[in-house]
Amino acid sequence: MRIAIHTLGTRGDVQPYIALARGLIARGHEVQLAAPIQFSAMAAEHDVRFMGLPAEFLALLNTAEGKAAVAGGNGFSAGFKLLKQVRPLIRRLLDAEWQIAIRFAPDVIVYHPKSIAAPDIASALGVPHVLASPIPGLTPTSAFPTPLLPYPSLGPFNRASHLLATHAAELLFASELKAWRQSTPGLSDRTRRKPRAGTLYAYSPAVLPKPHDWGPDVLVTGYWFLDEPGWQPDPALDAFLNAGPPPVYFGFGSMPGLDPETMTGMILDALEMTEKRGLLAVGNGAIGLGKMSDRAFFLKNAPHDVLLPRASAAVHHGGAGTTAASLRAGLPTQIIPFFGDQPFWGRRVAALGAGPAPLNRQTLSAGIIAKALNAMDGPAMRSRAKALGAAIEMDRGIEMAIEFLEGASRRTKS
Repeated sequence: MRIAIHTLGTRGDVQPYIALARGLIARGHEVQLAAPIQFSAMAAEHDVRFMGLPAEFLALLNTAEGKAAVAGGNGFSAGFKLLKQVRPLIRRLLDAEWQIAIRFAPDVIVYHPKSIAAPDIASALGVPHVLASPIPGLTPTSAFPTPLLPYPSLGPFNRASHLLATHAAELLFASELKAWRQSTPGLSDRTRRKPRAGTLYAYSPAVLPKPHDWGPDVLVTGYWFLDEPGWQPDPALDAFLNAGPPPVYFGFGSMPGLDPETMTGMILDALEMTEKRGLLAVGNGAIGLGKMSDRAFFLKNAPHDVLLPRASAAVHHGGAGTTAASLRAGLPTQIIPFFGDQPFWGRRVAALGAGPAPLNRQTLSAGIIAKALNAMDGPAMRSRAKALGAAIEMDRGIEMAIEFLEGASRRTKS
């Protein structure tokens, strides 16, 4: 089977799909991944056929406008603030996805929710399309509101909020989509969009069980981890890890920083106040480079599956992938959300007893971080985090996703 995977976003929106692609290739399928061109090297490292999508969307996060939107964002709001910058880029993205897909001629298209072109492309090519998402919120349920809204519950409006999330991009970019359909040979604004052949959610049912009002066409598979078992820390990092008790991991992934010096200073002060050691992952700039010491080690990047089991706890932004990694490692987890679905995962971790309630970046201080570090030493929280990690390890995320896709293809043909 020829399977096209289309995704867009930061590393957390790409890495799980590389993991899925590897699993599908190992099963004997032909796979092509379309993602931002910035991830071409990562795909090549894992021998995944790759086609690059325009770089501008990801680059936008690191502009002054992008950093300001993320700094003041919450839920959908960060995206709304960048609409003016995003609109001129949409047509180029739609054209790129269309050309990439028709050249590959897939039997099925698996797509991230940010790939708003994928359902139209699949319908035009006469092949099924399967939504695959690292977060819920695209299948209506009364159990919780869409994670893209910063509310723990909307009561009777929970179901409606998912419809808003599902159709928001199509409504916001309706004119761009219409113009693209009308002017692209092989597409038509009158082409009837076919229903999805299914929906995959790439997170653990131990973290968020499948709601009772989702049907059999929706599967919560478990996380799709891209492990790096052969990775070894460099001598300096290895020496730090072996020089004392397990450190606390701090990292904000792809989140840009408006004031990394202040954030770094608060973390270092909190470590001093609690007499703990810390691993500070610089990432995309939310944490700045600082002076190495017996208490703090700064690193640019390291695979979570190897590094986090050597930590004592984790403090991060609450991206779906980083949350998956820290919970899998059995670590008490403190989330400091920036935007999007991150507050949702922060609330979820706290509800599971695997970490304190999420912290507000606007009111953050060294004392607040220190209090969270002490809270994560609680025996009950550590026990719950360890049990949750063991449950996540039992999932068969990629295997279940592959079986679902193979079944969806058979059902479509019959």
